[in-house]
Amino acid sequence: MDGLVADGPSGGEVLDASGCVVTPGLVNAHHHLLQTAFRTLPGTRGVPMREWLPRMASAYAAVGVDDELAHAAASAGLAEALLCGVTTVADHHLTWPPSTGDGVSIARAVAAAASDVGARLVFVRGSARDDPEFAATSADAIATALADDPMVQVAVGPAGVHSDAPETFALLGEVAATHGLRRRTQANEQVDVETATTRYGRRPLDLLDEWGWLAPDVTLAHLCGITDAELARLAAAGVSATHAPGCDLPMGWGVAPVAALADAGVAVGLGTSGGGSNDAGHLLADARLAMQVAPLVGRPVAAREVLGWATAGGAAGLGRPDLGRLDPGCAADLACWDVRGVADAGVADPLAGLLWAAPGRRPRHVVVAGRVVVKDGRLVGREEHEIAGALRTLLGGRPAR
Repeated sequence: MDGLVADGPSGGEVLDASGCVVTPGLVNAHHHLLQTAFRTLPGTRGVPMREWLPRMASAYAAVGVDDELAHAAASAGLAEALLCGVTTVADHHLTWPPSTGDGVSIARAVAAAASDVGARLVFVRGSARDDPEFAATSADAIATALADDPMVQVAVGPAGVHSDAPETFALLGEVAATHGLRRRTQANEQVDVETATTRYGRRPLDLLDEWGWLAPDVTLAHLCGITDAELARLAAAGVSATHAPGCDLPMGWGVAPVAALADAGVAVGLGTSGGGSNDAGHLLADARLAMQVAPLVGRPVAAREVLGWATAGGAAGLGRPDLGRLDPGCAADLACWDVRGVADAGVADPLAGLLWAAPGRRPRHVVVAGRVVVKDGRLVGREEHEIAGALRTLLGGRPAR
């Protein structure tokens, strides 16, 4: 916990990290950044998912989703992420009104927001009942448009078997193969199981297997309520998993047996999901929650194991072994956490204390790709209150708000 010097050319910046624990930058492996603009909406708390989804969709339609809103919401969500020690965010974007065309303007707006604040972005061209051909054409256009940005990775991701047809999975899979993209989807949340059973007479993972979406390049978010046989199938297929306890637990949508997945050899990451279900983008707080509830669905997990899920585990699901680690040759993404305060007094293991103590803590410094993006608890690229004000002003000027 001594001082940290940022290596670089003569005159490079020196960060005071005395009294800090230094970790890799956290990886939020499942977020919906657009939902940052739709937090704590009436009627969205603790309701069945089959009711929650249309309520959120109605809110999107009333406010109007366009590149301006996407940029403002992503700016706020990504700024929040950096201020919470998250350096990489996977944004599963699912809302594509006809007015947004091929979606490239929205994707570029989110990428611009990431560039402004200095975050890494994984932009997932998602689909939720989109026309399969349109979704594939859009994904191809977005992958091409963002191909040259070293801080942006593109992936494809239907929302799940509850919303998208097998044709969508097939065509987005073809786009992924053409461009070398990762594939991501959601599985086994409440509505996913209900819909798969009613519509197909099958379980979600049966369908994903049949449709070619249980494979090493696929990451599945949520995975609530899986059976022992399904867990073994996931491990054999080589898929990775993303646990989102801050969404699924308070909403009553299920709890993933995440320790059992890890024990079976599945690479596990953590995600916050988005507003309306989990209204905070604080991955470290959700890592604490994951640690606390793990014994209820399996075995206790150590803080260091969960921190591994929040860093290297999430990076593995992105196909990015260079992220989530503090090793030679890896990306220079890190967070410095001050552990000198009263919340950490008496803590025997400062690294474990990051989770057990002070659930709302913020890092002192954050570095992304060797660039200081948070210094002494403040954003470097943009002013936090300006970002928040821009989103409030935009929402206040729209008829529904």
